[in-house]
Amino acid sequence: MTRDQITSAILEIFRREFEMESPGLDDDLRETGEFDSVDAIELLLEIERLLKRELTHEEKQMAMEIRTIRQVIDYVELMANRGEGDGSASSR
Repeated sequence: MTRDQITSAILEIFRREFEMESPGLDDDLRETGEFDSVDAIELLLEIERLLKRELTHEEKQMAMEIRTIRQVIDYVELMANRGEGDGSASSR
C-alpha cells in the first residue's frame, strides 16, 4: 500500500466515520475534531480493517500518542510495512 493510498483511505475514514470533511493533516484531533477515547478505539478498528489484520497490544499502545492525521498516516504506513514483513502478524 503506497503512502498516497493510505492518505486517501485515512481521509475517507475521517469523512465517513467522524464527519470531518476537510481536516488539516496537522490539526490536533482532540482540539479541532473533538476526538475522544471512543473515537480513538473506532479509528483503531478502522485501521485494522484497512490493514486486514488485528493489531497487537504493543501496536495499539504505539498509537496512544497520535494527535494529528499526519501521525495517523505515518502510523498506518509503519503498521502496513510491519504486516508485509511479518507473515505471523496477519495470522492473529
